Amino acid sequence: MYDYYKNKNFQLCLGDCVDVLKKIREGSVKMIFADPPYFLSNDGITCNGGRMVSVNKGNWDKTTMTVKEKLKYNQRWIKSCKRVLSDDGTIWISGTFHNIYIVGVALELEGFEIINNITWRKINPPPHLARKAFTHSTETVLWARKKGNRNYFNYELMKTINNNKQMKDVWDFGLTKPSEKREGKVPTQKPIALLERIVLASSKEGDLILDPFNGSGTTGIVASKLKRKYIGIDIEKEYLDLTIRRYEKGIK
Repeated sequence: MYDYYKNKNFQLCLGDCVDVLKKIREGSVKMIFADPPYFLSNDGITCNGGRMVSVNKGNWDKTTMTVKEKLKYNQRWIKSCKRVLSDDGTIWISGTFHNIYIVGVALELEGFEIINNITWRKINPPPHLARKAFTHSTETVLWARKKGNRNYFNYELMKTINNNKQMKDVWDFGLTKPSEKREGKVPTQKPIALLERIVLASSKEGDLILDPFNGSGTTGIVASKLKRKYIGIDIEKEYLDLTIRRYEKGIK
């Protein structure tokens, strides 16, 4: 399975996610979290830690695809994820306006229905340096299931952690903490707090969780912490090495 690292219930695979997913048993995964390329690396600038930096994330994020090509790209990996997802399982996909609308169309074309459109409201967003638009302060996380199927949702827990009130679809979280980046930085790294809520809402202890775009491994770190099994896939070796350091040092 293109194994790169394995320790008990924590597994990392090196390679293109579509190729690796062919090796995973059909219907064996209960929850998928995916943070696919945003396709926003256009040689522009952004703000990071109060400094002006390049917006480019890497070759995997270059904006050379046409709209139709982007749609086909997302359909390809979503279709592969659907095969390994259990009938009562769900998939979460994060993104910004650069890619999330195409992702939503791809989900529906591949036989998914969207349960919720979660808005992550960043309480400390970086400023918009160009001053030509509103400050970008949100990201979207789509939560979807196979069309016509029922899915697991820990409603009572979500209500409990929300002061015994129904939890809404707008979530307030800060940006990823510096302490979560001690072993290295990966573009678009998600905060542990965000993944904890997602994992707790839609999986149980012992369930298998998959991240086809592993990145810094936050999904895996959270899965391990919450006693779930994990498979992470990435095409970048350095990201898997970073994940291993985080996992072995117990960075929570």
